[in-house]
Amino acid sequence: MGRVVLSGGAGFIGSHLSRALLDRGDAVVCVDNLLTGSTANIADLEGRSDFEFLKHDVIIPFEVDGPVDAVMHFASPASPADFARIPLEILSVGSNGTRNMLDLAVQHRARFMVASTSEVYGDPLVHPQPETYWGNVNTIGPRSVYDEAKRFGEAITMAYHRVHALDVRILRIFNTYGTAMRPDDGRAVSNLLVQAIRGEPLTVYGDGSQTRSFCYVEDEVRGILALLDCDYVGPVNIGNPNEFTILELAQNVIEATGSQSPIEFLPLPQDDPMQRKPDITLAKRILGWEPTIQLPEGLARTAAYFRERLDAPSPPG
Repeated sequence: MGRVVLSGGAGFIGSHLSRALLDRGDAVVCVDNLLTGSTANIADLEGRSDFEFLKHDVIIPFEVDGPVDAVMHFASPASPADFARIPLEILSVGSNGTRNMLDLAVQHRARFMVASTSEVYGDPLVHPQPETYWGNVNTIGPRSVYDEAKRFGEAITMAYHRVHALDVRILRIFNTYGTAMRPDDGRAVSNLLVQAIRGEPLTVYGDGSQTRSFCYVEDEVRGILALLDCDYVGPVNIGNPNEFTILELAQNVIEATGSQSPIEFLPLPQDDPMQRKPDITLAKRILGWEPTIQLPEGLARTAAYFRERLDAPSPPG
């Protein structure tokens, strides 16, 4: 693309994306307020002439000097633990933040990508979920701050496309995991891996029969870049269609870590989706993309990362 402004570029997916953009020859302006991101995620990029870090909250308008070829809006807390902790901030970055990034793209006549989510499908009544499904979302529940922020982000992105003829891309991310996740971010993979590494009981909510489809971050980023480079405007699911129950995830975590931790069952949170699986027919057709890293390999890589972060010994053998 040339020069890319990336909000949330010090976060989990954003830091991987910053690195991938640089590796393919793009220059990156990484914008992050470090609310959930960390400079540790991009420490290896500091000092590069093609990388600039700007500590800024994108809910406040800002300008970028020089040419901009693409604007990618990935800034947003995305963990269930954040929904109760910082709900207003999540709504603000999905609304004001998206609009400010769109205005930046209009100013530079740059391509714009918004990072949306499988959460726009809510607790889906259609399975697997194609991009044509409008979703089943509780608009006033505890998860709604994230779900509705992302749905608004998609709506305003399409409004700018229609009103300003802005070249846009809408990405729907499904349950991504991998290195650079926060150990305390409250997502299923990080929760279970950290508990297993520490020898604590693995917490599974409900009876563990609810399903998710987990995409390793390396695959996710490859799909994101393919979408950025294509000419398709509408939303595209980027996720791994291999579906696991949460109980199966816990059992895979035990195997990946060599843990002896027991599994502990807790009440299911309100509005927790019972099933989630992307239909990636569109991504295969227009991008030639599908994931290649499956759950056992991805969990092993992520477990090694968390052991280093937590300064925990490797399992014997």
